[in-house]
Amino acid sequence: MKLKPTKYVWMDGKFVKWQKATIHLITHTFHYGAGVFDGVRFYDTPKGTAIYRLADHTKRLFYSAKAVGIKIPYSEKQINEAVVELLKKNKVKSGYIRPIAWYGEGHMGVNPIGAPINVAVACWPWGVYLAQESIKIMTSSFIRIHPKSTVSDAKIIGHYANSIQAVLEVKKAGYDEALFLDYKGNVAEGAAENIFMVKKGELITPPKGSIMPGITRDSVMKLAKDLSYQVAEKTIKLKDLYTADEVFLTGTAAEVVPVRMVDKKTIGKGQVGPVTKALHAAFMDIVAGKNPKYRKWLTYVNG
Repeated sequence: MKLKPTKYVWMDGKFVKWQKATIHLITHTFHYGAGVFDGVRFYDTPKGTAIYRLADHTKRLFYSAKAVGIKIPYSEKQINEAVVELLKKNKVKSGYIRPIAWYGEGHMGVNPIGAPINVAVACWPWGVYLAQESIKIMTSSFIRIHPKSTVSDAKIIGHYANSIQAVLEVKKAGYDEALFLDYKGNVAEGAAENIFMVKKGELITPPKGSIMPGITRDSVMKLAKDLSYQVAEKTIKLKDLYTADEVFLTGTAAEVVPVRMVDKKTIGKGQVGPVTKALHAAFMDIVAGKNPKYRKWLTYVNG
């Protein structure tokens, strides 16, 4: 998805011009993938620009960094402040934020000890990631990364080669997004999203263990309980997904996206279902600052 550049990037404690935010060819993470990132949405609301669950995203960035031995030389508070200042300087009302940390220049080999640590934050305008309407997904022949092969719930840069391979595969077949099974053959998640299904009034999502337990996933589960839906984290077989009443994906970039087809199987009536509609509307109310219960999830750029 092509980006529209903004003016500034925060890089190693300083604001630099977008075009100057570069790395050296011999950057350790560029070769071995042992860097980490996160993704954060910000929205234009009646009270000004608001960042959605910034503290939770930053906390996850630090968790991911620890998984690959990166000690970020800033506090979570400093990163949060950098994000807010970056949005002020770039004067973007809504879009996406990318905090990232990596092993820098000067070391080669799979032992990164002693390599410099670099940290940056970029932001840009970004609209709908997948689709405003429902999408078609396909089960990839690639499985989701095995949880014992890495820290699979950390957002490690190298992990996303797995997602890229899956997306290229399903795009070639004419689908919108990839679906991963886990190493046991159960439904895991999308290429960059969590998955939910609605069956007989119950909202079901795969349990932690072989998934990236997303922040939007957590938000939707809380919202569903507010709306009096029964919510369960349970193993989902592919055959059960095919016969679900509704299926949807969640993610920071994707938000809440209805799925009308899985592997040529039409889901429900092939239309956006009532539960998905209700949860999407409730989620968009929160990010627009319309739900006072979840005001704590919004960080307003101008206070």
